[in-house]
Amino acid sequence: MTVVNRSLRWEIEDQMKQHGYNINQLAELTGINPGNLSMALNGISRSLTINQLDALGKLFGKVPGWLYELYTEECISEEKLSRPRLVPYLVRCAEVGRNDCIDAVVSKILDSQRNVNIIYSAAEKLFHKGKHKQSEGFYELVVENVKDSFSEMLSMSHYRLFTIAIQGTDAEKNWKAVIRFDPFRNRLPENYQLDAVFQLARVCYSLKKWVEVEKYAGELEVLSTTLCSEEVAPKRHPVYYYGMAFLYKGLVLERRGFYEQSKKYVENYANLEWFEPLDEAGQKEVEQFKIWGKANLYTLEVLSGNESIINEYADYLASLNRLNDVVAGLNAILASANMYKFNVDHVLTRFAGSIGRFDLFNHDPILSERHLRYRYSRAIYEFSNGRIQEGLDETLRCISLAKNMKRYEDGFQCVALFETYRERASAQQLKTYRSAMRVREEVFLE
Repeated sequence: MTVVNRSLRWEIEDQMKQHGYNINQLAELTGINPGNLSMALNGISRSLTINQLDALGKLFGKVPGWLYELYTEECISEEKLSRPRLVPYLVRCAEVGRNDCIDAVVSKILDSQRNVNIIYSAAEKLFHKGKHKQSEGFYELVVENVKDSFSEMLSMSHYRLFTIAIQGTDAEKNWKAVIRFDPFRNRLPENYQLDAVFQLARVCYSLKKWVEVEKYAGELEVLSTTLCSEEVAPKRHPVYYYGMAFLYKGLVLERRGFYEQSKKYVENYANLEWFEPLDEAGQKEVEQFKIWGKANLYTLEVLSGNESIINEYADYLASLNRLNDVVAGLNAILASANMYKFNVDHVLTRFAGSIGRFDLFNHDPILSERHLRYRYSRAIYEFSNGRIQEGLDETLRCISLAKNMKRYEDGFQCVALFETYRERASAQQLKTYRSAMRVREEVFLE
């Protein structure tokens, strides 16, 4: 029996004495088998699990993580280590913030390459419990310590890190995540490849990286047909990824101004009933693409200058009753109004309630980019209609959004727009502007 083990046992026995519990009472109150508890406290076996230690700590009124620094010896001895104990222990250490204990374990076990899978298992358990931030450090350890560049464990760790990194709207961070993960996308297990390439396309679309979007959309089209089998079970039905491949190709053409070419892709993903096999889940995806297809055909008509269809498009957006669709639709309507000098005040008034909720798009990269684009287009629209103060207010919102999202190119564009009308700005607008610019200068000086 080592000193550390005796210390762990001594601490528990000391608490038993203070609270007046015998082993049978302790076992009954914690739900631990009395025989196992007796052997653990008498040093006969290393039978105390981390959950049992937590149960004891809770009974004794201790904070989460109590005695964790003494528990390492329950998992690691000079002769061997216990994977069934180490993985739950590392998970709990991460959950309660005992990073000191994690560091102690890592320094002992990572001398051997075969122990990296213990770190990976802890990371996976945390990830699947939704503890993404806590899992990140473990995945980084795997990446640092796996030497085989084609290891599935390595590629999956890169995929998890990419997934964690793109959960926010920081454009700089998201682009770095794309660059880091890209070399590993084709090394993933097949059932993860579809969603990984889809996420790459999605992030690049939010960053306006059109060449990359087209590349990933092409891969998505191929993978969604070649990886369609009973052995490969992607996150969603393969028809979803097939449709998204065409949707992104169409969106890139739309953003580049090639509206007629874009329509061909819209017609493709709006009619996917032929895709096989189609179960109930697949049929739901097909129906969703019909809705998106109809909305995007309206978008392309409006962008092409068809003013007569704007009210019909607004009716359709209202019928969908989805904030995501409203911001996309209003962007098209405003872009058209700015290009062809339409008056769409009645549409903006109609959707004023929805517009007031666009600030909810503060976590999703695509929706946040759409919100930023809406504010910029709205500012131009207000200026074009002689409403200078309203235009300046919208421009200031653009600057704030671009700063928060680290979209510097968009930020410069917003600043240029404000400077155009700076002489008409109120004292309060100038104060807000100077404050925003001071923050931006600090960012650029880093």
